[in-house]
Amino acid sequence: MVKCAILDDYQGVALGLADWSAVDARSIREHITDQDELVAAIDDCEIVVIMRERTPFPAELFARLPRLRLLVTSGMRNASIDLEAARRHGVTVCGTASSSTPPVELTWALILGLARGILPEATSLRQGGPWQHTIGLDLHGSTLGLLGLGKLGTQVAGVARAFGMNVIAWSQNLTPERAAAAGAGFAPSKQDLLAASDIVSIHLVLSARTRGLVGAEDLALMRPTAYLVNTSRAAIVDQPALIAALRAGVIAGAALDVFDTEPLPLDHPYRTLSNVLATPHIGYVTRGNYATYFREAVEDIHAYRSGTPIRRLG
Repeated sequence: MVKCAILDDYQGVALGLADWSAVDARSIREHITDQDELVAAIDDCEIVVIMRERTPFPAELFARLPRLRLLVTSGMRNASIDLEAARRHGVTVCGTASSSTPPVELTWALILGLARGILPEATSLRQGGPWQHTIGLDLHGSTLGLLGLGKLGTQVAGVARAFGMNVIAWSQNLTPERAAAAGAGFAPSKQDLLAASDIVSIHLVLSARTRGLVGAEDLALMRPTAYLVNTSRAAIVDQPALIAALRAGVIAGAALDVFDTEPLPLDHPYRTLSNVLATPHIGYVTRGNYATYFREAVEDIHAYRSGTPIRRLG
C-alpha cells in the first residue's frame, strides 16, 4: 500500500478522526526539528500530511524526498511550504478547510485571563498563597485596539462590543468605511491605536510588511497598564523588544499563543515571566477543527489517487 506519514500529531488523534484504510498511514507524535532525522522518518512515503506550519517544507527538504508526491496541509494557506520547489519536484500540495472561530475563542480566553489575573490567582489558590492578590481590569468601558480587522479581527470586535468595550482598529489597508462596517472606530495610525488602547490584539497575516510591525518604539507608546495579545504570528512583534518591555514593566503584560520557535525552548523567558500568559499554539486546536483537517486530508488523498486533486495550493 501507499505509505503516508502524518507529522506533528501531538495528541495522537489523527488516525482516529478519519478513515485512513486506503493507505498505510502512520502517525508521528513528536516534533522533529533535525532535517536528517525527518528525512529518515518519512523518506519511504509517497504522501505526507502536515499540521499547519509546525514542520516547514523548504526546497532542500523536497530535494531529499524523491518518493514524495502529495503533501497535504491543514488549512488553505501555509507560508512554510516552498510551493515553487514542490512544483519543480512534481509534488502536489493540497489543503483543507479551517474554522476561524477557534482562534477567536482563544483570543477571548487570553484577554479574559489577562484582565482578571486568572493564572496568578488560580496558581496562588492551588499553592496556598494569598487569597485575592490582584485587581482585575474592567472590560466594560475599556478600549480594545485591533491590529487587523479581517475575518478574525471582525469576530473579535463583535465579542468586544458585547462586553461593552470601545473598539478601534488599524492596518495598512484599513479604511474608515471598512472599520465602521465592522463596528469599530478607525485609528488614523498604528501609533494612535497603541497609545489609546487598554488591550491590543493582533490579527494580521505575517508578510514582509507585517514582520516586525510592533517594535520597541511601538511598545513604548502603550500605556503601562495595557496588555498585548498575539494569536497570529510571533514575528509580527519584535520578540527581544517585547521581552525587554515585559521585564521593564513598559506594559502590564502579554498573552501569547505563537512563538518564533515551537515547541518553545524550556529555558525561554516566556515560560517564567510573571506577566506573561502563554499557551502552546492552541488557537486552532479544537475537536471540530481537527475532525475537519483529517477528514479532508483523507479526501485530498482519495482525489489525488483518482487523478483529480482537490483543494490545491499554489
